[in-house]
Amino acid sequence: MKAEDLQKLKIAIIGGGYAGATAALALHQIGANVTVYEQARQIHEVGAGIGLRPAVIKLFRKLGVYEDIAAVTTASPSHDIFDAQGNLIHSEEWPHLNDDGEDNSTRFIHRGDFIDVLTGLLPEGMLKLNHKAERIEDHGDSATVAFTNGSQVTADLVIGADGIKSKVRTLFSDHQPVFARCHAYRIVIDAKDAEGLMTDDAFRMYIDKETNGMIYFLPLRHRNQVSFDITVPSEDSSWNPQVTREEVLHSIRNFDDRLKRIVEKLDMDQLNARSAHDLDPVDVWNSRSVALIGDAAHAMLHHQGQGANSAVLDGGILADQLVASATVAEALDAYTAERKEPTQALQKISRASWDPNAITTAFPEKEAIDY
Repeated sequence: MKAEDLQKLKIAIIGGGYAGATAALALHQIGANVTVYEQARQIHEVGAGIGLRPAVIKLFRKLGVYEDIAAVTTASPSHDIFDAQGNLIHSEEWPHLNDDGEDNSTRFIHRGDFIDVLTGLLPEGMLKLNHKAERIEDHGDSATVAFTNGSQVTADLVIGADGIKSKVRTLFSDHQPVFARCHAYRIVIDAKDAEGLMTDDAFRMYIDKETNGMIYFLPLRHRNQVSFDITVPSEDSSWNPQVTREEVLHSIRNFDDRLKRIVEKLDMDQLNARSAHDLDPVDVWNSRSVALIGDAAHAMLHHQGQGANSAVLDGGILADQLVASATVAEALDAYTAERKEPTQALQKISRASWDPNAITTAFPEKEAIDY
């Protein structure tokens, strides 16, 4: 689209998480008139750290915000996989580390720091809190969103970045979250409480062959902390399950004593417990004036650490397609065509999880997608 047309473009992003905030940054940079509507009264992320993969690092360089991100992250050299007792099974360098002669190391960041940086980079007034989408109407070349607070907005483009329970997605699909029969327990601990396991900045995954339980150990050295995540089988599908220390310890009974001692010392009031859900592949992502990004389009399980990364990439690619296309409708079709195949491949790989008896690579997605 021409610069003057982009400047006239009114865009409403529903959801102020990673997908929505990154999309807002990218769309603002191409000159569009962007507003982000977030249902929460304040933006607050808890629970764990995440790894920003090289493709995302390259996007942040392109957007000119890499230094802001790097300041609150730890660079990691590799992904290391251990059995439950701490014996190394496989170690592999992160892919695409040095593309284009740049240091594109995967960088670990606390979820709270990540959303704080992204929203802090938005121009004043772009993010509007306490706006929960209640109803959306597609008019063809525009769409209207009504919010539970009584306000509404009509825009040339509405972007549904409103997560796995997306209201915007109801225009195209009746897909509901699919329970993965497992729980994820997440907490950030001080390095001194990590039982001497924080020896480098590699991502560590411990996997129990008997139960297929997993522990993810993600260093946040810039904070002198560790993100400590436990994933274990469970038939309890409640969104926020209640769990005791004794139950957690039983679920990791086969793991290294050092890992169990970490749990014995946890402040259980700080433990973030969730049942794991994803989505079946969604067939339709867009109309002429509405598009889905992030978890609204392709929520995936956390086993490959690709959910947030995929959400962030969506926003950058959508902005690129608006610049490259003649109309909004063409841009949305091109965006969907580019993003659906790789993200649905990641959904499938993430749902498959890990087979502890057949680990030949730390990055099974390399065979399915090319980031």
